[in-house]
Amino acid sequence: MSNSNVFIIAEIGQAHEGSLGILHSFIDALAATGVDAIKFQTHIAEAESSIHEPFRVKFSYEDKTRFDYWKRMSFSKEAWFGIKEHCDQVGLEFLSSPFSQTAVDLLEELNVKRYKIGSGEVTNYLMLEKIAKTGKPIILSSGMSSFSELDEAVNFIKQFGNDLSILQCTTSYPTPYEKLGLNVISELKSRYPKCSIGLSEHTGTIFAGIAAAGIGIDILEFHATFDKRMFGPDATSSLTIDEIAQLVEGIRSIEKSKNNPIDKSDNKEYTELKNIFEKSLAVSKDLPANHIITFDDLESKKPKGFGIDASSFKSVIGKTLKHAKKKYDFLKDEDFE
Repeated sequence: MSNSNVFIIAEIGQAHEGSLGILHSFIDALAATGVDAIKFQTHIAEAESSIHEPFRVKFSYEDKTRFDYWKRMSFSKEAWFGIKEHCDQVGLEFLSSPFSQTAVDLLEELNVKRYKIGSGEVTNYLMLEKIAKTGKPIILSSGMSSFSELDEAVNFIKQFGNDLSILQCTTSYPTPYEKLGLNVISELKSRYPKCSIGLSEHTGTIFAGIAAAGIGIDILEFHATFDKRMFGPDATSSLTIDEIAQLVEGIRSIEKSKNNPIDKSDNKEYTELKNIFEKSLAVSKDLPANHIITFDDLESKKPKGFGIDASSFKSVIGKTLKHAKKKYDFLKDEDFE
């Protein structure tokens, strides 16, 4: 990523439940939150799966198999063109993770700007090569990968010269904070210094993204939902629209503070306030003439400039008063012999 701001991606994934109406509602809702991109998943059931796929087949009320689920999550080419056009209209970058060669072909027809590779595809070198040959930037999610597997994937992509970003990710929905792995972000930065580094997270709260922004990341990705009580595999690990707006505001606020360093050695702008809030020396009790000042005789009072500065109190201890002083009178240099 070229700018200093975090590139914020809200992922719809399967939250649309196969409904184009719900999907387009997400686009309009997220456009108002300030995110940079909205990400989908391009599923073409026949190309990516089979009836033998075992993963999460019992969660759905209407799909007998995972293959049936992917079929229901699929959209026609015409529908995808409409989705892309809607994103363009509201100023959101259209992103989608492909899960097959056929899906890459479709996304190329849509002229996507970059590719996001899901955690389960890091070792799918067939698809990685197809994507890399497009020459477009690649965002690689590392959720299920060891460092050795990630090294291999990075080295494989490097030979094609693509701009590469890597995301720390924990494949657990929702992700408990003790498994978030924020420490991995610095490890990724050290291991892959030429790559942009970010976080793809599924805690279902805004705190992970805020923490990561404070540490310093280039990209943040999370799932979006209208309500955590909605049906779907990712609902409980997603952020609501209101939470997303709050997260974006928080991240942009952190960026302002990080992008505008303060010179603590220069406090000229506080000169007027310092004169108001800083203090001058006074006496804490009635004192007679010829009294020798002790520490217990002294008080400090606002404002500064009505006598000796309170910071210079040691300079008057042991000195003798020329004249009597009333309680809380300011002390000046001319008050001493």
